[in-house]
Amino acid sequence: MNRIIRITAALALTLSVATGALAAEAAAISGEVKKIDEGAGKITLKHGPAKSLGMEDPMTMVYRVKDPAMLKQVKVGDKVTFEAEEAASGYTVTKMQKAK
Repeated sequence: MNRIIRITAALALTLSVATGALAAEAAAISGEVKKIDEGAGKITLKHGPAKSLGMEDPMTMVYRVKDPAMLKQVKVGDKVTFEAEEAASGYTVTKMQKAK
């Protein structure tokens, strides 16, 4: 009986880790930096569909950034992968890294 419980727990843990990884991958958006406005804490990104934000078509948009330090890590023309969320003041980039 203990063996069945351990196997079931291991399978449940594996499934939850895999589901979390898929959710993170689905939230990631691929894009290109078009403009950086450090003074305003904004970045303009040209990107493909952003299903996590309900955007089905590619577009270019201005986003606020959660952490202004993100703007110092990229330059115009860089390919990036980012995550964003919708807020009352617009869309905000919460994570961003250069694409590999």
